[in-house]
Amino acid sequence: MTDTPCFLDVRASITGKRWQARAFDERLAWALAQGRGLPEIVGRVLAARGVTEETCDGFLNPTLKALMPDPSRFRDMDAAAARIARAVMQGESIAVFGDYDVDGATSAAVLVRFLRALGVEARIYVPDRIAEGYGPNAPALLRLHAEGVRLVVTVDCGVASFAPLEAAAVAGLDVVVLDHHAAEPRLPPAVAVVNPNRLDEDGSYRTLCAAGVTFLAVVAVNRALREAGFYAGRNPPDLLEWLDLVALGTVCDVVPLTGLNRALVAQGLKVMARRTNTGLAALADIAGVKERPDAYHAGYVLGPRVNAGGRVGMADLGARLLSTDDPVEAMQLAQRLESHNGERRAIEAAVLQDAIARVEALADLEAELVFVAGEGWHPGVVGIVASRLKERYSRPACVVALETRDDGTVIGKASGRSVRGVDLGAAVIAARQEGLLIAGGGHRMAAGFTVAGDRLSELRVFLTARIAAQVQAAPLVPTLELDGALAVGAATPQLVETLCKLGPFGTGNAEPRFALADARIVRADVVGGAHVRCILSGSDGARLKAIAFRCLEGELGKALLTAQGAPLHLAGVLRVDRWNGAEGVQLLIDDAARPGGSGV
Repeated sequence: MTDTPCFLDVRASITGKRWQARAFDERLAWALAQGRGLPEIVGRVLAARGVTEETCDGFLNPTLKALMPDPSRFRDMDAAAARIARAVMQGESIAVFGDYDVDGATSAAVLVRFLRALGVEARIYVPDRIAEGYGPNAPALLRLHAEGVRLVVTVDCGVASFAPLEAAAVAGLDVVVLDHHAAEPRLPPAVAVVNPNRLDEDGSYRTLCAAGVTFLAVVAVNRALREAGFYAGRNPPDLLEWLDLVALGTVCDVVPLTGLNRALVAQGLKVMARRTNTGLAALADIAGVKERPDAYHAGYVLGPRVNAGGRVGMADLGARLLSTDDPVEAMQLAQRLESHNGERRAIEAAVLQDAIARVEALADLEAELVFVAGEGWHPGVVGIVASRLKERYSRPACVVALETRDDGTVIGKASGRSVRGVDLGAAVIAARQEGLLIAGGGHRMAAGFTVAGDRLSELRVFLTARIAAQVQAAPLVPTLELDGALAVGAATPQLVETLCKLGPFGTGNAEPRFALADARIVRADVVGGAHVRCILSGSDGARLKAIAFRCLEGELGKALLTAQGAPLHLAGVLRVDRWNGAEGVQLLIDDAARPGGSGV
């Protein structure tokens, strides 16, 4: 790999990362800034994200009108819309079969709320993570059919559910699949399979999450009903009121916030700020969200709580919360999810500690894949633990929770998380096709699978070989990308306010990160048990608040607490700091390095 220059000559920071400036065209950056009266540093940020003079206005103001496609462009969408519309008009019993994560919960809630607005009270069914596993299963589908359900719509699942959907078809149960996970050439038997990642799609919208796909389906059904005269004498529902759910699902599924996804989140956050969703409002109150919500609140405050039910509680709690209009029920569900989230954190910490110990004991830290299994691990947290291992070792990671059944057989339920440039979902699908898995699927950055205990070693070898070339080509040395350097005094509320206009931030549109060179720590202390709070001083005499979260036990925390006025290069993002009615700026520290390029 070509040795590109390091930002501030930092080849190994205190946390072991290489600092690198984001590439940008200086002329374009200047033109973007000058043409719109923006600070030059903001022009750099825009140019580094691929924004051009032609696309800049749309980037700064992403609208659905400009970016929303005709839903009919997707394969099977018209068939899906026709079948759902027919069920609505004929009063058929409908069930929404969802996944237990945030994307599944928001997708289910969008569809249920739409159907309720039409006078149809659909049933939500979310499988139990431990007892039933991921996605549709034949017993559940056949039970729904026996109870009178005539149409099942799967959301965020179904594209790989061949045997369950075959059983449903034999029984006469109609199924419409709304999914976004990686598909195979063969599709399961269903009335319609809508998925932007079908192999016969052109890939233009392959980064949509299930909530986005479901919203497009709702638009299509709404149009089909209008054309059929269903709205004669009545007002159609306002579909935009559910964009808060679409935004939540999109952010939490960590899909790129570009194009249509960016517009869905930007507009959805505006809806979220109005607090019209009873369940979301209750959850925000429980979580202490008082300011205007942004992508951070969606991804790191609200999302984990919605997820908690599917991880360690009842699988359908999140979907029920997001679809209820009863404020009493909403508060009860929000409180249960808050409790489950605390339980989830404790379980996650224990499993992570055990997993790290097992990985370190393997003494194979240079392997292309981190693959670890443990008996008694809760399957509800393996995805989070896999994400933590991926970040720790800068490699794709799979975490397997093993369970010994009554007949003595061992089954592993696993989740994997990948790094940029490595398609883990495709590798898992290939393993399933090879007969190494009981079930499995996913997408480029995440995957899940079920495996027999006696196939673990064989599976590890297969997955490692499958992704080896991609891993070797990927930048596995941890890299911290920076948008430029700022003086301490340049970190003003006005700059932060301008940068906020470039949001929403997330995958594909990283929050701007800057370096403060040779900043001196005037004061540092521990807050919240694990965070380090600082006051910084710059060569210009200005001062700035800063904080590094969850760093106390690591090298970063030690460096901040022992700096004693020595200069440090600090890297992080700028946020508005509101306290006692005053408004200032705070640096959220991601990393630090000592001048001279060394982190040690």
